[in-house]
Amino acid sequence: MPIIGVRKAVLDKKLEKVYTEKEFDSLCFDYGLELDEVTSEKATIQKEQGKTVVNASDEEVYKIELPANRYDLLSVEGLAKALLVFQKKHSIPQYQIVRPPVLQRLVVKPETAQIRPFVVSAILRDVTFDADSYASFIDLQDKLHQNICRKRTLVAIGTHDLDTIQGPFEYRAEPPTKIKFKPLNQTKEYTAVELMELYQTEAHLKPYLPIIQDSPVYPVIYDKNGIVLSMPPIINGEHSKITLKTKNVFIEATATDLTKAKVVLDTIVALFSQYCAKPFTVEPVAVENADGSVVEYPMLKYRTESVEVEMINRKIGINLKAEEMADLLTRMCLQSTVANDGRSLQVTIPPTRHDVIHACDIAEDVAVAYGFNKIVNQLPEGHTVGKAFPINKLSDLLRVDIAAAGWTESLNFALCSRDDISTKLRQEDGIKSAVLISNPKTAEFQVARTTLLAGLLKTLACNRDMPVPLRLFELQDVVLKDEKSDVGARNERRLAAVYSNKSAGFEIIHGFLDRIMQLVDVKCKRDGTGYYIRACEDPTYFPGRCAEVVGPKDVPIGKLGIIHPDVLTAFGLTLPVSAVEINIEPFL
Repeated sequence: MPIIGVRKAVLDKKLEKVYTEKEFDSLCFDYGLELDEVTSEKATIQKEQGKTVVNASDEEVYKIELPANRYDLLSVEGLAKALLVFQKKHSIPQYQIVRPPVLQRLVVKPETAQIRPFVVSAILRDVTFDADSYASFIDLQDKLHQNICRKRTLVAIGTHDLDTIQGPFEYRAEPPTKIKFKPLNQTKEYTAVELMELYQTEAHLKPYLPIIQDSPVYPVIYDKNGIVLSMPPIINGEHSKITLKTKNVFIEATATDLTKAKVVLDTIVALFSQYCAKPFTVEPVAVENADGSVVEYPMLKYRTESVEVEMINRKIGINLKAEEMADLLTRMCLQSTVANDGRSLQVTIPPTRHDVIHACDIAEDVAVAYGFNKIVNQLPEGHTVGKAFPINKLSDLLRVDIAAAGWTESLNFALCSRDDISTKLRQEDGIKSAVLISNPKTAEFQVARTTLLAGLLKTLACNRDMPVPLRLFELQDVVLKDEKSDVGARNERRLAAVYSNKSAGFEIIHGFLDRIMQLVDVKCKRDGTGYYIRACEDPTYFPGRCAEVVGPKDVPIGKLGIIHPDVLTAFGLTLPVSAVEINIEPFL
């Protein structure tokens, strides 16, 4: 959950009242927020760095915890406006797009498709900033970058003083050696290659370098005169830097996700258009896409949803009249009116509330405005009896009987290293069917396991000092790539067992398989109704000591055999091991 820090003096000014800590905490609670902490700049530095800074301010700062999807509350402007509307002190803002005689244009070149294909843009005209609003404007961009923009990977925001540049603007993608400009807060020009080296030691910008570093082209935005506005997602240009004196703000947001870019742009212009000479107005920019189509941004779309009063009452557990519910929603900045039938509401969703995507979101706002603490606890009207999934019930039954036969269950991690399922098992193609973790924090958790065998062998290696024989089994899921699945992968429930002793004990593991088949009532037959084993070769097992288990309908369901010595060595084992691994889903 994001937390924003707001100076109490600024908050009181925006809320048009001086609140005590208790009063503001109560207001936050009523709106579904939480006053997380009351601190100061000096106290924060001392807490984080363990030292006292003489020049730091002692002014009170309120740390407020917000819902992760409420982007409109990430700045004091949006938070204060929402609370004022909630208290019926202000009306809901009506955002307007004001088209000038000639629109500014932003032309997208085809080569940008290689790196960041989308861009949206808007202009705030006749803005008046003071020190507080300017700081809030910069802080909102940072909050959005860390939140919905996913650390600038999805969207990167650039803001510029329009009076220092000229349109039409161009969004290009060029080789880094050809890009040269003076970056923000620098005194000389650098090429993009030099900038990448310069910011390797800069704590704030270093995390964003990998986003484009390995690309043959970097995104860059130019004005009519060839002045570089920004090189997203890294840095803006010094030439178009906004200041307290800036009157016209040109906003651009490049993206790999167009939907997120629209949300980000709508949020910024909606929250800060209140500082325009004509509040809540925004000037659009015509974006000419690479395919020749022209789209005007920002969208600032309003939409109307119809919701049933009875449905919302039922979901929350209250009994409100339609008029009362419409009033509560209006206090949450969702302008609502009662429909002619008196049983439904027409709810207008403003461009600041991108979090409202379903009737349930509207019901949630009713519950927040009504007060969760006012909802009376009651028993559910319907009673249902739960039962286990068939695959889980079968697994639990098997575990009990396998343990009764003298085998010890092992529970291993569902993630493992690449080597565990490939080179260590002598399966060179083992990684092809594995689901990879995009940003693993450790080498031990790089992929989702595709076999239970690796985990059992690692368990044996960690228990080499235990007296032999060791009989271990595991009955859990593996994860396999599957193009037919809606998520590109599927789970498969498997049973694996290993036997370690001074001799391989193939007959022991064979007997284990026979006992499992006895438990699931599958007989040893070759007529398609039972199971049998047939010789096969697998690099994981010793040559000539491996068999394939064939289940009902002559479908292979697994393998058993004696583990290859190279595999044992790779896992740090010295005694011979026999193993079996089968898929139990066909037995449901």
